[in-house]
Amino acid sequence: MLVLDGLCAGYHGLQILHELDLRVEAGEIVALVGANGAGKTTTLRAVSGLVPTSSGSVSFDGERADGVRTAELVRRGLVQVPEERALFGPLTVEENLRMGGWTQKAPDIQASLTEVFELFPILEERRRQAAETLSGGQQQMLAIGRALMARPKLLMLDEPSTGLAPKLTWSVLEAVRTIRDRGVAVLLVEQNAAQALRMADRAYVLESGSCVLSGSGPELAEDDRVRSAYLGL
Repeated sequence: MLVLDGLCAGYHGLQILHELDLRVEAGEIVALVGANGAGKTTTLRAVSGLVPTSSGSVSFDGERADGVRTAELVRRGLVQVPEERALFGPLTVEENLRMGGWTQKAPDIQASLTEVFELFPILEERRRQAAETLSGGQQQMLAIGRALMARPKLLMLDEPSTGLAPKLTWSVLEAVRTIRDRGVAVLLVEQNAAQALRMADRAYVLESGSCVLSGSGPELAEDDRVRSAYLGL
């Protein structure tokens, strides 16, 4: 579904990603793990068209995606939830969700609302509440729900548990499993590397913009090199 082949990308003339190879298949969770500054967020932003690529290629759903406008990628089914959430604070929960469905027709928007409310019941309870008045965990659920309104084929999540209490972290990551089980592939950048690896079908370890290890998530979670460098074990 998503294939990065020798991807090089960066900001303001500074190369961050160095010939990165990565793939995400339909129906799987793939985790990106690495220290701060390893290039995880840059990878997601390059895939989304928010960071220019200098060489290599990005393919999504069998078509070239590098050089394609972000809005067009969303229409194709490639959707990112940024770390900062980027909600419309004064708008209500439901208004934020409907904004996420801008690519869809009215009947599909209603169906998507129903699915999001089934995944995150608290959002239905707070549907008339301003987004900026929600708790951090509720805002993260709203950010994910808004992305799901676009009916993505691939959902990219950047640090979805940032700032959340352990119980809420577990709830959000369980929701990610449910999203995968509903047929949406997931590319996950997550600060809680141990949980991310254990729930991922496959994972990549990044260092200085390059992949240094890859394999199944649970196997990497037990790899001594990963445990020492990234899991604090």
